[in-house]
Amino acid sequence: MMFRPVFCVSFLLLLAVLASAQQRPLITDDVDITPEGAVEVGVGVDFFQNAKFPLSGLKGDLTRVGDIRVRTGFSPNVEFQVEGVIQNFLAINSQTAVSPVPLNITGNSTNDVGDFTLSAKFKLRNETSNLPAVGFKFGFQMANTDQAKGIGTNQNNVFGKVIVQKRFGRSAGKVPLLNVYGNLGLGIMTAPLERFTQNDVLLYGLAGIFRINEHVNIVSEVNGRASTRSGDAPLGTESVSQFRIGTQIRASGLRFDTAAVLGLTRFSPRTGVVFGVTYQTPAIFTPAK
Repeated sequence: MMFRPVFCVSFLLLLAVLASAQQRPLITDDVDITPEGAVEVGVGVDFFQNAKFPLSGLKGDLTRVGDIRVRTGFSPNVEFQVEGVIQNFLAINSQTAVSPVPLNITGNSTNDVGDFTLSAKFKLRNETSNLPAVGFKFGFQMANTDQAKGIGTNQNNVFGKVIVQKRFGRSAGKVPLLNVYGNLGLGIMTAPLERFTQNDVLLYGLAGIFRINEHVNIVSEVNGRASTRSGDAPLGTESVSQFRIGTQIRASGLRFDTAAVLGLTRFSPRTGVVFGVTYQTPAIFTPAK
């Protein structure tokens, strides 16, 4: 796995987080749980240059419209999440290899729905003055994509990860200035071309949000997966990783976000930029006891 500048990680450790799980524009999970009965909805648009799709061999510029994240709390320590992309649009620049699967593409572009993920997150222990909060998340990615479109792999994958989180520093209003959290887990990815074969990948993330004032946060992370295969990973299960840095701005009851993205591995997009907005409702239902 060929990582670009190590300074990204060093910079992240200096920057790192404030408040709530998988906050846009980050993709690393934190331990915090959405309030019981409330629903948090995040919607965004992402642009990635030089995105790679090894299964189809396609490379190009990817636009993701409707990057949706929905979270709802069922108890003080349990949260349910749904994530996915309504539509992916790929402007094809090249095809590096002949696709081993038949493609149904006309012209120099293609589009497809994204794979949606259903998951549950559990807060296992609260943070103390000396020890971090700990949580666990598990879920599965559904096979919603059509491999003939050249963007997805149309496979079911499952994952589980441990989450740790620690806040540092207090402002005059007793709000943490820095909240650092990380993920470490295992994903089981079905190999699209090999029967009875899977690739167990290491999932990791280190993220943070630094509070500038009550309306503005600086956010940053390194997030990805690493193949555990000693040789080449099965097509569609390669190691990918990215570095993100951006901002969150709170205004009018909404949280607006944007971030720049830098790919860190061979199969990651080269660069990108993401935009989004998040709204959390008041409690709209009473969870069963």
